[in-house]
Parts: sequence; structure tokens; C-alpha cells
Amino acid sequence: MTKNKVRKIKRKAKRKTNKYYDYNLLAAVIILLCFGLVMLYSASAYESVTKFHNDLFYFRKQAIISVAAIALALFVSFIDYHWYMKLSGFLYLLGFFLMALVLSPLGVEAYGARRWLKIGVQFQPSEVAKIGVILFLPYVILKMGKKVQTLKGEMFILFLGAVQAVAAWKFTDNLSTAIIIFLIACVIVFLADPKSIWMVVTAGICLIIGIGAVFWLKDHLYVLETENGFRLNRIYEWLQGGSYQVLQGLYAIGSGGILGKGLGNSTQKISTIPEAQNDMIFSIICEELGVFGAVLLLLMFGYLLYRLFFIAQNAPDLYGSLVVSGIFGHIAIQVILNLLVVLNIIPTTGITLPFVSYGGTSVLFLMAEVGIALGVARQITFKNEETTERSEKESAKNVLTNS
Repeated sequence: MTKNKVRKIKRKAKRKTNKYYDYNLLAAVIILLCFGLVMLYSASAYESVTKFHNDLFYFRKQAIISVAAIALALFVSFIDYHWYMKLSGFLYLLGFFLMALVLSPLGVEAYGARRWLKIGVQFQPSEVAKIGVILFLPYVILKMGKKVQTLKGEMFILFLGAVQAVAAWKFTDNLSTAIIIFLIACVIVFLADPKSIWMVVTAGICLIIGIGAVFWLKDHLYVLETENGFRLNRIYEWLQGGSYQVLQGLYAIGSGGILGKGLGNSTQKISTIPEAQNDMIFSIICEELGVFGAVLLLLMFGYLLYRLFFIAQNAPDLYGSLVVSGIFGHIAIQVILNLLVVLNIIPTTGITLPFVSYGGTSVLFLMAEVGIALGVARQITFKNEETTERSEKESAKNVLTNS
């Protein structure tokens, strides 16, 4: 009888330490996905009818992928994230290899760019590279130990990130994704050694040089006048006030006002903004839901990032903390860059708005990252739980002693 009591107490203690699951993060992502589906239908219904004679064409595809993505996130969340340490090097090399395959006959061109790979299913291999960087760089940092807090160590980690970034640029001709990959590496390195002030100083110098270059180019636009190089043309259009797509997006934002025209009442989406359901969907949100809808969306993103920050702060070890920080950096960087493009603050880059814009590959891999973050959260043990476990173990010892 006494031994049975001891077993019950131990089982109870074990259950309490494994009880935590970040339902808040899961709920925030599902709400964002649902919001994105509603806005996707609103933004794409007209184009779906004119192109495919079916107003649900884009919506149905995105809805199916979103459901599959949620299931994937839930599955990944129950995997011990320490297992990724063994797999991270393979994923890093796999991302590089798959991006190189884009140059082969397996590569697929769409929307004027060759960035997709078709191996049974069509996807963007650069998304695999992002996850590879997020999982592999923290593993290398752990292996390096204190050496990572030296300039040589930090440069080595940044070099590993730069390799994937250059591969994304050269193999898939996707400079915006290359920038995101390198910035993710910068976030991970900075958080591994917050005392690395040189990174902040370097970023400040680059910003000053960039602002100076913009003012100089405004007075020397002939430098960018070329028929070759669409990126130079984008910068040229931006310096002249913005491209046609961005200007129409700004008109949509301005016409929305405080409360917007009402859901489904956008006029700019009717063949005025090309591919409105993709990277320009934020302008449709502003037109239909106004400033209120835009602020609501930003608050949802803010809460999602707060939950990721919470998990990173309370992760059981450095690897989990850095991995979730990389996921935090990826989502935050992509949201910021998309909004900067839509508001015409930077040249057009083609970066989608996470969980909201149309794109199956993006949603699947982003939800896989959320699943990894949930997996880290599952192993968080709070102080009150540790105290409870310790007291219950002491109770078990007392039972044995009294017996």
C-alpha cells in the first residue's frame, strides 16, 4: 500500500512537469491564418472569376494548405527539439542542394522568375534553406562554446549564413530571400553574444551610407537608366515616386480611411493592383478595413512575436532559445520588409506577408517553424512547477521513511 502511494506521487509530479503547452501561440497563428483566408478571398475573388471562372480558386487552395499546415505544426510540436541538432547539418546542406537544383530541368519558372522546384510537388527550396539556417547556426554556436564570443567566431557564423544567402541569390535569383536569410543569421549571432557592439555599429554605418546613396542617386538617376537589370529598374521607379503597383496600393490605403470601405468593397483590387492577393494584400486590408483593420492585424502579429519572445526567454537551454529567436527574427523581418514595400519606404522586393498572403510553400514552412517553437515551449518548466515537484518528491521520501 505504501509503495503504491509513492508511485502515485511520482506519476503526479511527472505529469505536472510536462503539462505546459503554449496554446496562446497556437491560437494566435490560427487566428492569423483565418484572418488571412478571409482577406485572401476578398482580394482574389475577382481575379479568380476572370481567370479561372471560380471565385474560390485561390481561397480553396490556400484553405486546404492551411489546414495541412496546422496539422503539420501540431505534429512537429510533439517532437523533441534536441533531435534537430543531429538533423540540422543535413537540412543546411539540403537547402543549398535544392536551391542549386533550380538551375536544372527540375526548376520551374513562374511570375517571370525561376525560383520553384518541382519534385512531385512544387515548392520554393529557399524556404528549406531558411529552416536549415535557423536550426544549424545555433548548433554550431553550441559546438564553438566561448569561441563564438570572439570576432573570428562571430564572422564564421555569419559566413555560414552568407553562404546560404548567396546561394538563394545566385541559384534562385531571389535577392529579397537572400537578405532575409542573412538577417536571420545576424539576429542569431547578436543574441548569442549581445555584447558584440560592432554589429550595431556596422548596421548604423551601413544605414548612413544607404541614406547617403539614396540622396545621391536622386540627383543622378541616369546611373540607373538601363534596360537590363530589373532590380535597378525597381530602384529607379522607387526614386521617382514608386512603381505602378505600389502607387495603386498607396491609393488603396489612402481611400480606406479610419474604418475602411467595408469587407469586399475594395475597388483597387479589380484589375488595378496586379496579384493583389500576394505581397500587396496589406493595401487591400487597409482599403476595406481602414486604419482599424491595419492596427488590428499589427496587434495580432505583435502578440504572435511576444509569444515567441516568451518561449525564447524561458527555453530550457541555449539551443532552444536561439532556435526560437531565429524563428522570431524570420517572421519579424518578413513582416517589416513587406510593410516597408507596401508603404513605398523601400523598393519593391516581392516579400509576402506571413500567414496572410497567398502562397502554399510559405504557409507550410512557417507553420513548421511554429511547430518547432511549440516543441521548445513544451519543455519549459516553471519555478512553481519545480517547487511542486520537489515538495512531492520530499513527500514520497517521508512516506518511505515513515513506513
